[in-house]
Amino acid sequence: MAYHGVMDDVKKAIALEVPNRVPVFALSEEFDVKWYGKWDYETVCQDGAKIAEVWIAAIEEFGYDWAWVQVDDCFEFEPVGVGCFGEGDILRATRDHLPCTRESLESWPIFDPLTAGRIPEKLKAIRKIREHFGETVLVQGSAAAPYSCVGLTCGLSETMIVGITDRALLDDMCAFFIEQQYRFIKAQVEAGAHAIWLGDCNAYSSMISVDQYRDLALPSCKELVARCKNDFEVIFHLHNSETKVPYLLAEIETGVDIINAGPDADIAAVKEALSGKCCFTGNLDPIEVLMRGTPEQVATEAERIMSICKPRGGYLFNTGEMNPRDTPAENMRAMMQAAKRMA
Repeated sequence: MAYHGVMDDVKKAIALEVPNRVPVFALSEEFDVKWYGKWDYETVCQDGAKIAEVWIAAIEEFGYDWAWVQVDDCFEFEPVGVGCFGEGDILRATRDHLPCTRESLESWPIFDPLTAGRIPEKLKAIRKIREHFGETVLVQGSAAAPYSCVGLTCGLSETMIVGITDRALLDDMCAFFIEQQYRFIKAQVEAGAHAIWLGDCNAYSSMISVDQYRDLALPSCKELVARCKNDFEVIFHLHNSETKVPYLLAEIETGVDIINAGPDADIAAVKEALSGKCCFTGNLDPIEVLMRGTPEQVATEAERIMSICKPRGGYLFNTGEMNPRDTPAENMRAMMQAAKRMA
């Protein structure tokens, strides 16, 4: 259950200290909507009151120590003109991308996050969840990092190509999203978010080299983080779904507070590399373990991860990626109970 002191424990972990108890998170929202069973995902994602109702019920049922108000990847791209589609329990995703040209960039609107598209519904959900739980859960909104914003707007292949053929255009597109995401993040913080889940999965190691990451993606992410931290209080939690230690070490250079390790990472190697350098979370496998395993297997894996990562502090428990909607509820309970026993 939600508990007083969770924010102090998160801050201790960020300071690379040992929390009084390790907060336990899960990337559970797709599962939560299916478990709640009242509406399909496409219905929930358009209504802030429904988002809040589902998230609150799931936190109280399973005992997550956060409210992960990520919902889907489309909120900030729909107002720019990107075609975003979802159906039933299939989450919305960007599909009809915009041209990767300077003429297209010059037409992109800087929108008001208080009125644009579904963003007011996301802000409503954050406010309702924060009002309900106060300081007893970490309320976490979300935003894409600038390099991934370009990929979600123009398409991944086009973004990778323009990084080679027209670097100035890529930089200008990233600069556009530094400004846009600053406004989007600020609105979420003002609505009550303690933290922001900053996604940069288009900068994952299967797509670009670590040198390309430092050159193409890291600078704009670092600039966005620095600007936000200079102007208001917010915790940044970076997720590239990254599994390779050199990339995770490079991610520290963005200035974020927490880094999430992807499910295929060697968590012992991550612990060794990041200890004393940056707080991290992860990385229980949501498919092979959480969805397909038995409750006993899930509990054993949660205990293994906690036994490796809890010592010496600087760690918060989490899954490595989104938990599938068809995860058995008894497996979710087994993970949460086992992690909390070890906390």
